[in-house]
Amino acid sequence: MFCHACGAQIQPGQNYCLACGTATGSYQAAGVAPARSRVSGHIRTLGIVWIVLSALRILPIVGLHWFWHFGNAYGWPFPGAFPQHFLGILGLISGLWAVTGLVGIVVGWGLLTWQPWARILAIVFGCLALIHIPFGTALGIYTLWVLLPAESEREYRQAARA
Repeated sequence: MFCHACGAQIQPGQNYCLACGTATGSYQAAGVAPARSRVSGHIRTLGIVWIVLSALRILPIVGLHWFWHFGNAYGWPFPGAFPQHFLGILGLISGLWAVTGLVGIVVGWGLLTWQPWARILAIVFGCLALIHIPFGTALGIYTLWVLLPAESEREYRQAARA
């Protein structure tokens, strides 16, 4: 049996869809709306926010790469203005930002598709995001609030199996 709202597979005797919370079976017949689980109610929002903030993290790297290419093609206005070690540090920082941005997009995609590994990866990167004030801190707190409790682990595993 499949959910008529989102198409997720529903086990026999299940009263509501674990993916979207839509009433099925006896709840639907009685006209009673089931309570949505905490994880399924927030996981879509959490996945979208991870993707959006991670894409915004990658945009400056793309701009820096374009500026770097433009500067090398037409010559810097101040030759020798940037010491070689400064350029190496700048490259390292931009590389780390790009990697964390790409991993954030993977985390968001994993949460949206209910991948079993995405919960743990989101918790780890949610802890790391806490130091990126203000948006990373908000994302980290929201991620930990949704995914960290033991009850959330059980709900997430059930939904990931469905």
